[in-house]
Amino acid sequence: MKLKHLLIALALTLSIGACKKSDTAPDSGQSNQVTPPVVTPYTADNSFKIVAYMPSYKDPETVDISKYKMITHLFYAFLEINASGDGSLNALSQQTRFITVMQRAKANNVKVGISVSGASANFATLASSATARTKFVTNVVAFAKNNNLDGVDIDWEYPSTSNGSADNFTLLMKELSVALHNVNKFLSAAVTPAVYAGGIRDGIKPEVFPYIDFFNIMQYDGPNYDTTEPLNHASYKMSVASLDIWLGSKALPREKAIVGIPLYGENASGAAKSYRDIENSGADVNLNLATVAGVEYGFNGIPLVKQKAQLAKDRANGIMFWEFSFDSNSSKSLIRAANDQLGRTY
Repeated sequence: MKLKHLLIALALTLSIGACKKSDTAPDSGQSNQVTPPVVTPYTADNSFKIVAYMPSYKDPETVDISKYKMITHLFYAFLEINASGDGSLNALSQQTRFITVMQRAKANNVKVGISVSGASANFATLASSATARTKFVTNVVAFAKNNNLDGVDIDWEYPSTSNGSADNFTLLMKELSVALHNVNKFLSAAVTPAVYAGGIRDGIKPEVFPYIDFFNIMQYDGPNYDTTEPLNHASYKMSVASLDIWLGSKALPREKAIVGIPLYGENASGAAKSYRDIENSGADVNLNLATVAGVEYGFNGIPLVKQKAQLAKDRANGIMFWEFSFDSNSSKSLIRAANDQLGRTY
């Protein structure tokens, strides 16, 4: 009987052991965990910048390809916000030109961005709504990602303290900045020279400075700011005063300040004439005043552009040109003059 019981017990033990073994999955030596993708943290680019805008209504063939080596950043202008202010975007104008400009820029190691614009009232409506802001941010980031852009520029002319849009501008930039930086893309803004007192001058508050990588300060369209040069709408005096305000009373970090330079002149009525046309008229481009077809235009000549480039080197962190096609393709190019002053090779 004992032997019989021992045999039964042994059989039961083997049976239980076999059941346990069959219930255990074989060890393949591989983990079932999914390794998350490596995300490189966003790092701001604080190098000196030479920025140019290229409007969609201009033929890219007007700009010699060699000129791309003279800039570091190019913005295609513009991607327009929808007039409804609901955060949607209009279809990009001149898609073929956009592709051409983008390809030429990237082939020359130029960082490419899209400049987003629209009526100030439409921007104000958009920025006042949390829902519209979210939709706008989603759409802009998607556009930047889908087109493999390096960043985005916001050209809202202008947020103001007089209508409450200044605080909403800060909210919009904060949300857009976070979303763009999460995908390693920069954010810039085209802003007022701030030399005229009022709601527009104060519309860009210091609270927004941490969110925007650099500010393209539009230091032009200010005729008679320097009474000794009433037709010069972009005098050296204006550029200095603008930097005094932005870097001084506003306390914008120097590395975020970009000095804006026009590639066009203006007459007494405010009508514009491209620098290219001024040069082609036979005018002396070492001066800041030219007569074209009997009309006087104030503009930035070669010495003044060099002076502003040096000002930017000494006090700011870059220069910006409006706009790329307005410049000459000759040896008297203003963008070339700025590069020469800065000691850049191209």
